[in-house]
Amino acid sequence: MLTVTKLARRFNLSRGTLLYYESIGLLQAPGRTAGNYRAYGDKHLERLRQICEYRAAGLTLEDIRALLRKPDNDAASVLKRRLAALNGEIERLREHQRAILKLLQVKNSIWRTEMITKEKWTSIMRASGFSEDDMHRWHAEFERMAPDEHREFLEFLHIPEEEIRSIREWSRGVAKQ
Repeated sequence: MLTVTKLARRFNLSRGTLLYYESIGLLQAPGRTAGNYRAYGDKHLERLRQICEYRAAGLTLEDIRALLRKPDNDAASVLKRRLAALNGEIERLREHQRAILKLLQVKNSIWRTEMITKEKWTSIMRASGFSEDDMHRWHAEFERMAPDEHREFLEFLHIPEEEIRSIREWSRGVAKQ
């Protein structure tokens, strides 16, 4: 029998996480010792092992709940859905890599120019194969990952303050979706 702290440590979780799993019904509440401590047994160990495996695969707690209720029926579909989501994220990151590589190819001509304007920059982006949607995604990711640098970049392009504010607000809205 294990206490909540010992069980949590065994799976490198916080005590609070374990108690949360119990409170939402992912982990069944254990019996209590004479001293009123939770006493987790082998079935709890196995269940928590499964939960941790699914969390390591990036599954949501709702997906984990569904899998634990009907492991044979839903496992393949839930795991395939997660795999498809990961593939989409990986492809998005590859698009970012390609965009950066394209930008690096034109870097010398960009930084040699004394004044880069919004118009020059967008023409460079189009020449690098960016569509309007690509440029919108680029701004959204830039704003999400490095908001201060995004602002500095927009200022570098000599974009008026009101337009910078509008671009950044729009970018934050897209990044949240």
